[in-house]
Amino acid sequence: MGTSHIAIPTILKVGKGTLGNIGAYLKESSMNNAVIYFGNGLVELFGKQVIDSLKQNDINLLEYRELDTVDINDIIDFAFEIDTKAQVIVGIGGGKVIDAAKYAAYLRKLPFISVPTSASSDGFSSASASLIVNGRRTSVPAKMAYGIVADTDVIKSAPDRFLYSGIGDLVSKITALYDWLFEDENGYTYMNDFAVMIAKKAVNSFVRVPFTNIKEDLFLRELLDSLALSGIANEVAGGSAPTSGSEHLISHALDKMLETPQLHGIQVGVATYIMSVVQDHRYVRVDTIFKDTGFWDYVETLNLNVEDYEKAIDMAPSIKPFRHTYLHEEKYRQKAKEVLHNDERMKKVFHLN
Repeated sequence: MGTSHIAIPTILKVGKGTLGNIGAYLKESSMNNAVIYFGNGLVELFGKQVIDSLKQNDINLLEYRELDTVDINDIIDFAFEIDTKAQVIVGIGGGKVIDAAKYAAYLRKLPFISVPTSASSDGFSSASASLIVNGRRTSVPAKMAYGIVADTDVIKSAPDRFLYSGIGDLVSKITALYDWLFEDENGYTYMNDFAVMIAKKAVNSFVRVPFTNIKEDLFLRELLDSLALSGIANEVAGGSAPTSGSEHLISHALDKMLETPQLHGIQVGVATYIMSVVQDHRYVRVDTIFKDTGFWDYVETLNLNVEDYEKAIDMAPSIKPFRHTYLHEEKYRQKAKEVLHNDERMKKVFHLN
Protein backbone atom coordinates (compact mmCIF):
# COMPACT_ATOMS: atom_id res chain seq x y z
CA MET A 1 0.00 0.00 0.00
CA GLY A 2 1.30 3.46 -0.90
CA THR A 3 0.39 6.68 0.87
CA SER A 4 -2.71 8.49 -0.26
CA HIS A 5 -2.60 11.94 -1.83
CA ILE A 6 -5.19 14.51 -0.93
CA ALA A 7 -5.75 18.05 -2.15
CA ILE A 8 -5.85 20.81 0.42
CA PRO A 9 -6.15 24.55 -0.22
CA THR A 10 -2.80 26.31 -0.74
CA ILE A 11 -4.23 29.68 0.32
CA LEU A 12 -6.34 29.86 3.48
CA LYS A 13 -7.10 33.36 4.69
CA VAL A 14 -9.86 33.70 7.28
CA GLY A 15 -10.22 36.96 9.18
CA LYS A 16 -10.96 40.68 9.05
CA GLY A 17 -10.32 42.57 5.82
CA THR A 18 -9.06 39.63 3.74
CA LEU A 19 -11.24 40.59 0.75
CA GLY A 20 -9.21 43.76 0.15
CA ASN A 21 -6.01 41.69 -0.02
CA ILE A 22 -7.15 39.32 -2.74
CA GLY A 23 -4.82 40.85 -5.34
CA ALA A 24 -1.82 40.24 -3.06
CA TYR A 25 -2.81 36.59 -2.51
CA LEU A 26 -3.06 36.00 -6.28
CA LYS A 27 0.26 37.72 -6.86
CA GLU A 28 2.00 35.55 -4.24
CA SER A 29 0.83 32.51 -6.21
CA SER A 30 1.95 34.04 -9.56
CA MET A 31 -1.62 34.12 -10.86
CA ASN A 32 -1.45 37.23 -13.03
CA ASN A 33 -4.52 36.71 -15.23
CA ALA A 34 -7.80 36.32 -13.39
CA VAL A 35 -11.47 35.74 -14.15
CA ILE A 36 -13.90 36.72 -11.39
CA TYR A 37 -17.51 35.67 -10.97
CA PHE A 38 -19.65 37.57 -8.47
CA GLY A 39 -22.96 36.50 -6.99
CA ASN A 40 -26.12 38.41 -7.77
CA GLY A 41 -25.86 42.10 -6.71
CA LEU A 42 -22.33 41.71 -5.38
CA VAL A 43 -20.44 43.76 -7.97
CA GLU A 44 -22.13 46.83 -6.51
CA LEU A 45 -21.20 45.78 -2.96
CA PHE A 46 -17.67 44.45 -3.35
CA GLY A 47 -16.63 45.03 -6.98
CA LYS A 48 -14.62 48.21 -6.47
CA GLN A 49 -12.69 46.85 -3.48
CA VAL A 50 -11.78 43.64 -5.32
CA ILE A 51 -10.91 45.30 -8.64
CA ASP A 52 -8.77 47.96 -6.89
CA SER A 53 -6.90 45.21 -5.04
CA LEU A 54 -6.14 43.49 -8.36
CA LYS A 55 -4.96 46.74 -9.97
CA GLN A 56 -2.65 47.55 -7.05
CA ASN A 57 -0.97 44.17 -7.55
CA ASP A 58 -0.78 44.36 -11.37
CA ILE A 59 -3.20 41.46 -11.85
CA ASN A 60 -4.98 41.49 -15.22
CA LEU A 61 -8.72 41.10 -14.81
CA LEU A 62 -9.62 39.29 -18.04
CA GLU A 63 -13.31 39.17 -17.27
CA TYR A 64 -15.72 39.77 -14.42
CA ARG A 65 -19.46 39.34 -14.26
CA GLU A 66 -22.36 38.43 -12.04
CA LEU A 67 -23.63 34.89 -12.25
CA ASP A 68 -27.08 33.75 -11.26
CA THR A 69 -27.24 30.25 -12.65
CA VAL A 70 -26.28 26.76 -11.51
CA ASP A 71 -27.60 25.11 -14.66
CA ILE A 72 -24.85 22.80 -15.87
CA ASN A 73 -25.41 23.71 -19.54
CA ASP A 74 -25.02 27.45 -18.84
CA ILE A 75 -21.80 26.77 -16.93
CA ILE A 76 -20.38 24.59 -19.72
CA ASP A 77 -21.14 27.40 -22.20
CA PHE A 78 -19.43 30.20 -20.31
CA ALA A 79 -16.56 27.99 -19.06
CA PHE A 80 -15.40 27.38 -22.60
CA GLU A 81 -15.62 31.07 -23.47
CA ILE A 82 -13.02 31.91 -20.81
CA ASP A 83 -9.91 33.51 -22.28
CA THR A 84 -7.12 30.94 -22.74
CA LYS A 85 -4.72 33.29 -20.89
CA ALA A 86 -6.71 32.80 -17.66
CA GLN A 87 -4.68 31.37 -14.78
CA VAL A 88 -7.29 31.40 -12.03
CA ILE A 89 -11.07 31.59 -11.52
CA VAL A 90 -12.34 33.42 -8.45
CA GLY A 91 -15.91 32.93 -7.19
CA ILE A 92 -17.23 35.60 -4.80
CA GLY A 93 -20.63 35.13 -3.19
CA GLY A 94 -23.01 32.54 -1.81
CA GLY A 95 -23.38 28.86 -2.64
CA LYS A 96 -24.65 29.34 -6.18
CA VAL A 97 -21.76 31.37 -7.59
CA ILE A 98 -19.19 29.31 -5.67
CA ASP A 99 -20.63 26.10 -7.18
CA ALA A 100 -20.76 27.57 -10.70
CA ALA A 101 -17.22 29.02 -10.55
CA LYS A 102 -15.86 25.84 -9.00
CA TYR A 103 -17.35 23.71 -11.78
CA ALA A 104 -16.12 26.08 -14.50
CA ALA A 105 -12.61 25.81 -12.99
CA TYR A 106 -12.93 22.02 -12.98
CA LEU A 107 -13.92 21.98 -16.66
CA ARG A 108 -11.06 24.29 -17.65
CA LYS A 109 -8.51 22.63 -15.32
CA LEU A 110 -7.78 25.95 -13.64
CA PRO A 111 -7.19 26.72 -9.96
CA PHE A 112 -10.25 28.04 -8.16
CA ILE A 113 -10.35 30.60 -5.34
CA SER A 114 -13.41 30.38 -3.13
CA VAL A 115 -14.54 33.66 -1.54
CA PRO A 116 -17.71 33.00 0.47
CA THR A 117 -19.75 36.07 1.46
CA SER A 118 -21.85 34.06 3.91
CA ALA A 119 -21.09 31.11 6.17
CA SER A 120 -24.23 29.19 5.26
CA SER A 121 -22.68 25.74 4.58
CA ASP A 122 -19.41 23.90 3.99
CA GLY A 123 -19.89 24.14 0.21
CA PHE A 124 -17.18 26.77 -0.14
CA SER A 125 -14.56 24.17 0.81
CA SER A 126 -15.95 20.99 -0.74
CA ALA A 127 -14.80 19.33 -3.95
CA SER A 128 -18.32 18.87 -5.31
CA ALA A 129 -20.87 21.30 -6.71
CA SER A 130 -24.66 21.28 -6.46
CA LEU A 131 -25.90 22.02 -10.00
CA ILE A 132 -29.12 21.73 -11.98
CA VAL A 133 -28.76 18.74 -14.33
CA ASN A 134 -31.80 17.89 -16.47
CA GLY A 135 -33.97 20.06 -14.25
CA ARG A 136 -32.92 18.46 -10.95
CA ARG A 137 -30.43 19.50 -8.27
CA THR A 138 -27.53 17.07 -8.53
CA SER A 139 -24.16 16.85 -6.85
CA VAL A 140 -21.34 16.71 -9.41
CA PRO A 141 -17.58 16.40 -8.96
CA ALA A 142 -15.71 19.70 -9.06
CA LYS A 143 -12.42 21.09 -7.75
CA MET A 144 -11.10 21.41 -4.26
CA ALA A 145 -10.42 25.13 -3.90
CA TYR A 146 -6.82 26.20 -4.48
CA GLY A 147 -7.59 29.01 -2.07
CA ILE A 148 -10.24 30.01 0.46
CA VAL A 149 -10.50 33.71 1.33
CA ALA A 150 -13.16 34.40 3.95
CA ASP A 151 -13.55 37.93 5.27
CA THR A 152 -15.28 37.97 8.65
CA ASP A 153 -16.36 41.60 8.14
CA VAL A 154 -18.17 40.59 4.94
CA ILE A 155 -19.73 37.49 6.50
CA LYS A 156 -20.94 39.54 9.45
CA SER A 157 -22.87 41.79 7.08
CA ALA A 158 -24.89 38.89 5.60
CA PRO A 159 -28.39 38.31 7.05
CA ASP A 160 -28.44 36.25 10.28
CA ARG A 161 -30.29 33.37 8.64
CA PHE A 162 -27.12 32.50 6.68
CA LEU A 163 -25.18 32.15 9.92
CA TYR A 164 -27.92 29.95 11.40
CA SER A 165 -27.69 27.84 8.25
CA GLY A 166 -23.92 27.48 8.66
CA ILE A 167 -24.35 26.52 12.31
CA GLY A 168 -26.93 23.87 11.33
CA ASP A 169 -24.68 22.47 8.60
CA LEU A 170 -21.67 22.29 10.90
CA VAL A 171 -23.41 20.73 13.90
CA SER A 172 -24.74 18.02 11.55
CA LYS A 173 -21.27 16.42 11.55
CA ILE A 174 -22.24 15.00 14.97
CA THR A 175 -25.00 12.83 13.52
CA ALA A 176 -23.28 12.24 10.16
CA LEU A 177 -20.25 10.67 11.85
CA TYR A 178 -22.53 8.47 13.96
CA ASP A 179 -24.32 7.29 10.81
CA TRP A 180 -20.98 6.45 9.24
CA LEU A 181 -19.98 4.48 12.34
CA PHE A 182 -23.35 2.65 12.13
CA GLU A 183 -22.64 1.69 8.49
CA ASP A 184 -19.15 0.53 9.40
CA GLU A 185 -20.33 -1.57 12.35
CA ASN A 186 -23.00 -3.19 10.19
CA GLY A 187 -20.52 -4.11 7.48
CA TYR A 188 -21.69 -1.68 4.78
CA THR A 189 -18.54 0.42 4.56
CA TYR A 190 -15.15 1.16 6.09
CA MET A 191 -14.61 4.36 8.00
CA ASN A 192 -11.51 6.39 7.29
CA ASP A 193 -10.13 7.16 10.75
CA PHE A 194 -8.25 10.26 9.60
CA ALA A 195 -11.37 11.75 8.00
CA VAL A 196 -13.28 10.99 11.21
CA MET A 197 -10.64 12.74 13.26
CA ILE A 198 -10.74 15.89 11.12
CA ALA A 199 -14.56 16.09 11.07
CA LYS A 200 -14.74 15.44 14.83
CA LYS A 201 -12.13 18.06 15.64
CA ALA A 202 -13.96 20.55 13.42
CA VAL A 203 -17.32 20.17 15.11
CA ASN A 204 -15.98 19.79 18.67
CA SER A 205 -13.81 22.87 18.53
CA PHE A 206 -16.79 24.82 17.24
CA VAL A 207 -19.38 23.68 19.80
CA ARG A 208 -16.97 24.55 22.61
CA VAL A 209 -16.15 28.08 21.50
CA PRO A 210 -17.27 30.67 24.08
CA PHE A 211 -19.39 33.51 22.70
CA THR A 212 -22.01 36.02 23.70
CA ASN A 213 -22.97 36.95 20.14
CA ILE A 214 -22.77 34.94 16.91
CA LYS A 215 -21.29 37.94 15.07
CA GLU A 216 -18.17 38.03 17.25
CA ASP A 217 -14.95 37.58 15.26
CA LEU A 218 -13.78 34.56 17.24
CA PHE A 219 -17.11 32.77 16.77
CA LEU A 220 -17.20 33.52 13.03
CA ARG A 221 -13.59 32.44 12.57
CA GLU A 222 -14.26 29.16 14.37
CA LEU A 223 -17.38 28.58 12.26
CA LEU A 224 -15.49 29.25 9.01
CA ASP A 225 -12.41 27.24 10.00
CA SER A 226 -14.58 24.29 10.97
CA LEU A 227 -16.65 24.47 7.77
CA ALA A 228 -13.38 24.55 5.79
CA LEU A 229 -12.13 21.47 7.66
CA SER A 230 -15.37 19.65 6.78
CA GLY A 231 -14.55 19.96 3.09
CA ILE A 232 -11.10 18.52 3.77
CA ALA A 233 -12.56 15.59 5.76
CA ASN A 234 -14.62 14.69 2.68
CA GLU A 235 -11.56 14.96 0.47
CA VAL A 236 -9.69 12.52 2.76
CA ALA A 237 -12.65 10.11 2.80
CA GLY A 238 -13.15 10.30 -0.95
CA GLY A 239 -16.84 11.05 -0.37
CA SER A 240 -19.25 13.00 1.80
CA ALA A 241 -19.86 10.38 4.52
CA PRO A 242 -17.93 12.21 7.30
CA THR A 243 -20.10 15.29 6.98
CA SER A 244 -23.39 14.14 5.49
CA GLY A 245 -25.62 11.42 6.92
CA SER A 246 -29.32 10.81 7.52
CA GLU A 247 -29.86 14.48 8.46
CA HIS A 248 -28.72 15.52 4.98
CA LEU A 249 -30.98 12.92 3.35
CA ILE A 250 -33.98 14.56 5.05
CA SER A 251 -32.90 17.96 3.74
CA HIS A 252 -32.33 16.63 0.20
CA ALA A 253 -35.79 15.03 0.31
CA LEU A 254 -37.32 18.37 1.37
CA ASP A 255 -35.50 20.07 -1.53
CA LYS A 256 -37.12 17.63 -3.95
CA MET A 257 -40.61 17.96 -2.43
CA LEU A 258 -41.00 21.62 -1.60
CA GLU A 259 -41.71 24.48 -3.94
CA THR A 260 -39.48 26.77 -1.83
CA PRO A 261 -37.26 24.85 0.59
CA GLN A 262 -35.55 26.60 3.50
CA LEU A 263 -31.79 27.24 3.44
CA HIS A 264 -29.85 23.96 3.32
CA GLY A 265 -28.31 24.31 6.79
CA ILE A 266 -31.63 25.25 8.40
CA GLN A 267 -33.27 22.03 7.20
CA VAL A 268 -30.14 20.05 8.03
CA GLY A 269 -30.03 21.54 11.54
CA VAL A 270 -33.62 20.58 12.37
CA ALA A 271 -32.97 17.09 10.96
CA THR A 272 -29.72 16.85 12.97
CA TYR A 273 -31.63 17.33 16.20
CA ILE A 274 -34.21 14.70 15.17
CA MET A 275 -31.48 12.20 14.28
CA SER A 276 -29.40 12.88 17.40
CA VAL A 277 -32.44 11.85 19.47
CA VAL A 278 -33.01 8.78 17.25
CA GLN A 279 -29.34 7.82 17.60
CA ASP A 280 -29.47 8.65 21.32
CA HIS A 281 -26.22 10.52 20.75
CA ARG A 282 -25.27 14.03 21.97
CA TYR A 283 -28.78 15.45 21.51
CA VAL A 284 -28.40 17.62 24.62
CA ARG A 285 -25.29 19.21 23.11
CA VAL A 286 -27.07 19.75 19.77
CA ASP A 287 -30.07 21.29 21.50
CA THR A 288 -27.88 23.56 23.64
CA ILE A 289 -25.84 25.00 20.77
CA PHE A 290 -29.03 25.63 18.77
CA LYS A 291 -30.62 27.30 21.78
CA ASP A 292 -27.59 29.44 22.69
CA THR A 293 -26.93 30.67 19.13
CA GLY A 294 -30.57 31.63 18.50
CA PHE A 295 -30.98 28.92 15.83
CA TRP A 296 -34.18 27.58 17.44
CA ASP A 297 -35.66 31.06 17.88
CA TYR A 298 -35.18 31.66 14.16
CA VAL A 299 -36.56 28.24 13.15
CA GLU A 300 -39.72 28.82 15.19
CA THR A 301 -40.53 31.84 13.01
CA LEU A 302 -40.54 29.74 9.81
CA ASN A 303 -43.84 27.88 10.29
CA LEU A 304 -42.33 24.58 9.20
CA ASN A 305 -44.81 21.85 8.36
CA VAL A 306 -44.50 18.60 10.32
CA GLU A 307 -46.05 16.54 7.47
CA ASP A 308 -43.27 17.69 5.13
CA TYR A 309 -40.69 16.32 7.54
CA GLU A 310 -42.61 13.02 7.90
CA LYS A 311 -42.62 12.55 4.13
CA ALA A 312 -38.95 13.52 3.94
CA ILE A 313 -38.05 10.89 6.57
CA ASP A 314 -39.82 8.23 4.48
CA MET A 315 -38.15 9.43 1.28
CA ALA A 316 -34.68 9.70 2.83
CA PRO A 317 -33.31 6.20 2.02
CA SER A 318 -34.21 6.58 -1.66
CA ILE A 319 -32.02 9.71 -1.90
CA LYS A 320 -28.87 7.63 -1.43
CA PRO A 321 -29.87 3.96 -1.79
CA PHE A 322 -26.21 2.87 -1.68
CA ARG A 323 -25.74 4.24 1.87
CA HIS A 324 -26.98 2.56 5.04
CA THR A 325 -27.70 5.27 7.61
CA TYR A 326 -30.08 4.91 10.54
CA LEU A 327 -32.92 6.05 8.28
CA HIS A 328 -32.31 3.16 5.89
CA GLU A 329 -33.95 0.95 8.57
CA GLU A 330 -37.72 1.07 9.05
CA LYS A 331 -37.60 1.00 12.88
CA TYR A 332 -35.49 4.16 12.97
CA ARG A 333 -37.73 5.94 10.46
CA GLN A 334 -40.62 5.14 12.82
CA LYS A 335 -38.64 6.47 15.74
CA ALA A 336 -37.78 9.68 13.84
CA LYS A 337 -41.48 10.29 13.16
CA GLU A 338 -42.27 9.74 16.83
CA VAL A 339 -39.62 12.34 17.73
CA LEU A 340 -41.33 14.79 15.35
CA HIS A 341 -44.60 14.55 17.26
CA ASN A 342 -43.59 13.78 20.84
CA ASP A 343 -40.34 15.62 21.50
CA GLU A 344 -40.84 18.87 23.42
CA ARG A 345 -38.39 20.81 21.24
CA MET A 346 -40.08 19.60 18.03
CA LYS A 347 -43.50 20.54 19.38
CA LYS A 348 -42.24 24.12 19.65
CA VAL A 349 -40.55 24.09 16.24
CA PHE A 350 -43.65 22.77 14.46
CA HIS A 351 -46.11 24.63 16.72
CA LEU A 352 -47.83 21.41 17.77
CA ASN A 353 -48.81 22.51 21.28
